[in-house]
Amino acid sequence: MFVSYRWLQDYVDISDISPQDLAEKITRSGIEVDSVELRSKGAANVVVGKVVELHQHPNADKLNVCQVDLGEGELSQIVCGAPNVAAGQKVAVAKPGARLPGGLKIKKAKLRGEQSNGMICSLQELGIEGKLIQKEYSEGIFVFSDQIEIGADALEALSLDDTVLEFDLTPNRADALSMIGVAYEVAAILGRKMKKPEINLSTVNEKAEDYVSVSIEAGEDCPYYAAFIVKDVKIKPSPLWLANRLMAAGIRPINNVVDITNYVLLEYGQPLHAFDYDRLGSKEILVRRAKENEEIVTLDSETRVLNEEMLVITNGTEPVAVAGVMGGASSEVQNNTTNILLEAAYFDGKRVRTASKQLGLRSEASTRFEKGVARNRVHEAGQRAAYLMQKLAEGKVVGGVAQAGEREVALKQIEVTEQRINHVLGTDIKKEEISSIFDRLRFDYKEDNGNFVVTIPTRRPDLSIPEDLIEEVARLYGYDEIPATLPIGESLPGGLSPFQEKRRKVRRFLEGAGLCQATTYSLTTPEKNRLFGQESSLKNIRLSMPMSEERSCLRTAILPSLLEAVQYNLNRKQTNLALYEIGSVYLTKEEKLTRLPEEEEHVAGVFTGMWFENKWQGEMKKVDFFVVKGVLEGLFLQLGIEKKISFVQAKKEGLHPGRTAAIALNGEEIGFVGQVHPTVQNDFEITETYVFEMSLEKLIQEADSETHYEKLPKFPSVSRDIALVVDKQVSAGELKRAIIEAGGELLKEVHIFDVYEGEPLEAGKKSLAFSLLYLDPEHTLTEEEVAEAHTRVLDAVQEKFAAELRQ
Repeated sequence: MFVSYRWLQDYVDISDISPQDLAEKITRSGIEVDSVELRSKGAANVVVGKVVELHQHPNADKLNVCQVDLGEGELSQIVCGAPNVAAGQKVAVAKPGARLPGGLKIKKAKLRGEQSNGMICSLQELGIEGKLIQKEYSEGIFVFSDQIEIGADALEALSLDDTVLEFDLTPNRADALSMIGVAYEVAAILGRKMKKPEINLSTVNEKAEDYVSVSIEAGEDCPYYAAFIVKDVKIKPSPLWLANRLMAAGIRPINNVVDITNYVLLEYGQPLHAFDYDRLGSKEILVRRAKENEEIVTLDSETRVLNEEMLVITNGTEPVAVAGVMGGASSEVQNNTTNILLEAAYFDGKRVRTASKQLGLRSEASTRFEKGVARNRVHEAGQRAAYLMQKLAEGKVVGGVAQAGEREVALKQIEVTEQRINHVLGTDIKKEEISSIFDRLRFDYKEDNGNFVVTIPTRRPDLSIPEDLIEEVARLYGYDEIPATLPIGESLPGGLSPFQEKRRKVRRFLEGAGLCQATTYSLTTPEKNRLFGQESSLKNIRLSMPMSEERSCLRTAILPSLLEAVQYNLNRKQTNLALYEIGSVYLTKEEKLTRLPEEEEHVAGVFTGMWFENKWQGEMKKVDFFVVKGVLEGLFLQLGIEKKISFVQAKKEGLHPGRTAAIALNGEEIGFVGQVHPTVQNDFEITETYVFEMSLEKLIQEADSETHYEKLPKFPSVSRDIALVVDKQVSAGELKRAIIEAGGELLKEVHIFDVYEGEPLEAGKKSLAFSLLYLDPEHTLTEEEVAEAHTRVLDAVQEKFAAELRQ
């Protein structure tokens, strides 16, 4: 809904509030204002000028040299290429120095040798969309009426100095689909009076019933239909103020009668339709359901095939309009129309929506009927349109109205108490202030000792239960004024469980380490389920009706899906990838499911390409096993379980036999890390890729819920390097764990820094070099203390692995 700031001032005094401040207040009261836009779009210094004389450009067939009076005494020469420019016209002129929308600055120039001191502007050049401009001005310049003074501000005359507020309405606020509805809202927000539109009908001494009879066959679809008769109208262009308001609201002006119906639609939110009375074909209006395969040619000159679900307006025999959607071409108002039958009716929104969807026709009228119009304001809107036709089209309004159905319905009442309002909102609003809010909303009510019985006007169909009234009180009282309180109870909603907190910590760490989160299918193939050493006892869980064989089974591991993501990205030239996913796998050992499979949450990751790129003195490093292992070690440290984790060399199906390790937690295998086997890489058509997958549930069960801090050491540490000669079969991990166990509390860090095989070592032997750091936070270590701890380490590795110090 586009709301003109200047038009709104007809109903509420908002002259002391800027459009931006008004938009802020409306948004805070519950209706979001998407944008506040000045219609001029930066245009300035554009005035009204009169073309005094013109002659054809001597050097261009399609240009004219015009002498234009700008009200400055001397005529200005302007070269113009518009096909409709003529002497005597009053036009919009951008003077030298003027700015037009888009930042275009007008300067004095020579066009084909002739001096041009400005520019005669079309409406498009002034920033108005072409689809909103009257047909006669769509291919050339705009011509003002004689009443506009020479030298006047053209932007003001075209209402381009106006500001338009764009409302983003929720479906329940159909009342704000009209200027009067917005005026009610603004008046309530500001606590000001609201003025309704003028209706001052003077009718001729005839009766509308003598011109037409109205009957309704489908009463549920059309509870009320009224037909007003306006005689002797003169079809002509609408006055500029009316055309400007329609264009500001996104509607193209056509002629004064059609524009009036559109104007009242915007003003009241009540769709109307004007028929050419003399082309109607009868003196009867019958509202009924359409017949199957019945046809009508609508105003857009399209032949529409109707069905029994649609409601039509007929002349007794043939359809002349699709109710609430679009009129028929046979009774269209034309330039020679003199007599008007004006329709004001209430149609069922569901019936209108059905016709609109099936015919593929969306209109401003259908939108409003679908969302709901003010039932008791239908007749008033018709009177307003008839009055404007009397005033702007010189029409004579015939007395009375031909109508059928109930004009008005009984208003519903809602009861709510002061106590209930405050209990729900957590406030202490006095009944006097609640009364004031209902007064501002213009709701009739009765109050008895804090008990309110409120009568709801039909313009507010969204109010039906006490909670709706409580919301009205809240938004006008001010959401910012409602105190912030916490719910009371044994368990408070909205918090994270311990598992969710730790899972979020895992996500944050992996993303901080440079991985991007992926979300993949939970469905895969039986063949991919057998990759990466899944237990042979696990069975595939097949879907009874898979969408394809590629998505026929629930996954038992995440990695196959992530490898598909790697393949997808590599095919699109994304060569450096680090992805992770946290998701469920589905495990069962039953051939035929008798119960739901076990659902276990895993975390998995894939790495390929460069880990560091060589960008201006940066290190260039490819992803390898130790990059991935280092990321996991950092994760275990973050979770406080680094001392419970061990990496054990392993062989897994689908992984490289020499670059794979099982991940054990307290001695129990929970996952693996390694390089994808070259054969699997070829199957997936990917490059060298490293992966990991673990049970997230088992990780989190052991994760420390508390963060532990250690004081910075005040005393120096002592480091010792040792090179141990052991059999080739002894792994560095086993040796490191033995050193840590033997070192005791003084041994703080152990790092391997060298591996060596070859002469002068014996065959079948290798040398592993470790750096050991000893520290006591309470005092400076003595040489004897370090020697004692170091000796324990050497004795332990010698006893367990027959390790010898390398000389």
